[in-house]
Amino acid sequence: MSQQITTASGIPVADNQNSASAGSRGPLLLQDFHLIEKLQHFNRERIPERVVHAKGSGAYGKFTVTHDITRYTKAKLFSAIGKETEAFLRFSTVGGEKGSADTERDPRGFAVRFYTEEGNWDLVGNNTPVFFIKDGIKFPDFIHTQKRLAQSNLKSPTAMFDFWSRAPESLHQVTTLFSSRGTPDGYRHMDGFGSHTFSLINAAGERVYVKWHFKTQQGIKNLTAAEAVRLAGEDPDYAQRDLFEAIARGDYPRWTVYVQTATEGELAAWEQRTGWNPFDLTKVWPHGDFPLQQVGVLELNRNPLNYHAEVEQAALSPANVVPGMGYSPDKMLQARLFAYHDAQLYRVGTNHQHLPVNAPRCPFHNQQRDGAMALANGGAAQNYATVEAAGSNPQGLGHGEPALNLNGPAARYDGRGAEDDYTQAGNLFRLLPADEKQALFDNLAGPLSQVPDEIVFRQLGHFDQADPAYGAGVRAALKARGRNVD
Repeated sequence: MSQQITTASGIPVADNQNSASAGSRGPLLLQDFHLIEKLQHFNRERIPERVVHAKGSGAYGKFTVTHDITRYTKAKLFSAIGKETEAFLRFSTVGGEKGSADTERDPRGFAVRFYTEEGNWDLVGNNTPVFFIKDGIKFPDFIHTQKRLAQSNLKSPTAMFDFWSRAPESLHQVTTLFSSRGTPDGYRHMDGFGSHTFSLINAAGERVYVKWHFKTQQGIKNLTAAEAVRLAGEDPDYAQRDLFEAIARGDYPRWTVYVQTATEGELAAWEQRTGWNPFDLTKVWPHGDFPLQQVGVLELNRNPLNYHAEVEQAALSPANVVPGMGYSPDKMLQARLFAYHDAQLYRVGTNHQHLPVNAPRCPFHNQQRDGAMALANGGAAQNYATVEAAGSNPQGLGHGEPALNLNGPAARYDGRGAEDDYTQAGNLFRLLPADEKQALFDNLAGPLSQVPDEIVFRQLGHFDQADPAYGAGVRAALKARGRNVD
């Protein structure tokens, strides 16, 4: 027997098929609340889609500690080998709209929430260890180049490469994007990265800086450009389908979790030797300098019951770190600490943290009150924090981070022309096998063949500086498409 239909307030509905009208042919009655409520809610079914990461998939699982890192952090989720913590992971493409294809050439979001006993830890990263820019003030402009033009409402290779060619810091990520890694075969067969530099604080109050890595146990698999285009037409929800069906049949995807760690002194010595800012999001920490150390295993083993409630309304922020963790001077991270939470306040609502997918699994207490949909509103508890006349000493409580040393006057610092934007991009290029180099050339030549000469030559100059063979290969691929680049 089917369930009794009710209004959202739980009132039984007598007839869900026919509106109340003034006579069989007459106008409808405003008193038909079920009709009004049904239409009102339907008109509001779509919350504003994410400006970035709009198309995504998600699943629940668990994180299990396999190796001891308590020398680095007092965070309780790492307190014992074998300890398990509930987790949620949202994958996504970045630049496309909610209806775009899963296989488009794009970075992939890799956003993990750990529901710890000390609150939610959100590690909001990508499937790449670097990004296109190093300062968040450029982020809106960069994303606008990936969106549709104001007049034609079309995507524009010219806009993309105009930005990239004027921002050589982007070359490392551009090389990654146009390699085979730009079109991963679903979400299960790609790695994930926290990308930014974060920090860990141990029980003694000592800080180390850290980068997080998630290595897929399913093995890396990528699509060729032709396969990605074919699947975009045949099955635009390919990655969503693959993830959901794998979990449904018990083929649970897993990632081995690693960290790279470094003290402030080690990073200073490395920067002195290499010239690279260790907090620059366009750079990696080479594994030879900072080896991977295993931490645990992340497994996805439960599909959401309702996509909208649990994936579309999932609202993560890199600002959410638990005691024993902290941030870094990474300028892109510093901008995201504000921007992500602010975006969720606008998109989902003032009390988005009350929704089940976003609510912590541990008790929480604060003086936040009221606003729309305040599911947890403090009850009769005092709605202001008591002020201690003698002051307070938060060191050691909560996050209890050690002091962060600052250096130099407050100003806007422009490193263009003085920073090395080419060596790491060239290193990545030189690591690629011959067939992947050719795929990189061909993938770049496609959109570059559609942009003006001035931009093409500017971009080719960056490829040349990364490695002369890089520039030569793209030139040959452009000539094969009939584009004269001499």
